[in-house]
Amino acid sequence: MQPITQKLLVVGGNGFVGSAVCRTALARGMQVVSISPSGRPWQTPKGHTPGWVSKVEWHKGNALEPDTYAHLLHGVTAVVHTIGTLFEKSGYKSALKDGNVPRFVSSVAAGITGSGPSANPLEREEKKREGSYEVVNRDTALRVCETFLSTKPAVEVNGPRPFVYISAEDCTRPLVPAGYIRTKREAEMLIEKMVQDKPDFRAAYIRPSLIYHPHLRPIVSPVAALLDLSATIHAKAPAGFPTPSAVLRTLGSMLPRGRSSLNGDQLLPDTGFDAIARALTIPPIHVDHVAEAVCIAADITRPDVRGPYGVERMRELIGWHQKGQQAGAHA
Repeated sequence: MQPITQKLLVVGGNGFVGSAVCRTALARGMQVVSISPSGRPWQTPKGHTPGWVSKVEWHKGNALEPDTYAHLLHGVTAVVHTIGTLFEKSGYKSALKDGNVPRFVSSVAAGITGSGPSANPLEREEKKREGSYEVVNRDTALRVCETFLSTKPAVEVNGPRPFVYISAEDCTRPLVPAGYIRTKREAEMLIEKMVQDKPDFRAAYIRPSLIYHPHLRPIVSPVAALLDLSATIHAKAPAGFPTPSAVLRTLGSMLPRGRSSLNGDQLLPDTGFDAIARALTIPPIHVDHVAEAVCIAADITRPDVRGPYGVERMRELIGWHQKGQQAGAHA
């Protein structure tokens, strides 16, 4: 039987991660559909439109309103959910895209403190609901997944259709409020419950650490370089050596365990000290590597890819270690 052409629907395809997924999927021979609130094709920070953009079907759609995209789901073999927010009510994304350091710092500060530009209490509360962790990180994914599970493919698919959710490593607390990772874990758990009795579907949760790109996100590059150095030093430290991460974990063990539950399930089992320790030991990851892992997870010929994939498993999935060994052999 001739293999079918795989087609991805990328929720948020004109964003930082979503655009990388679109580009990588096209390079792998997949067809790509994107939905976003604006429906506008992706452009570089300088306003350029690469050639691959014309090969994507760009649609306007709201993840919380299935009527705006349900008609597209019958024709796709997989769905990738890429939208999310590190900070509630914050303009940090536009500042990152523009490379505006002062505005980025002020946006992050506003996101941490929860302060906003509006002086109207009712308006602030409405904006908070719209841009909250619960709505952006969790509810949008649940609504899209629920709609996807209710559809049947227009063509016969040999294997379960994947739903891929961009989650995160738990290494951002306490700089980023715990609500960020809590809602990511809630989404994972609820999606898993939705697909567990659906043999025609499977779910994979991609958990990147700090995602960087030297040209598209230059502000992040210095931080990524420092974290990569930290991860390398920790990896090479002798067993039992009192590394900063080891000290932090010791401090964390002296404190009550962090708890955040949904239906009685523990989601954040440790403290902010443990999360910082992970930030020092888990290397950052290039957005193209995230996209490559996503596309492998979304491939209908890989029914074995399901469940959570942290940075280490993502590297294994894309053959990163093998590539590194081959590069070293040829050096």
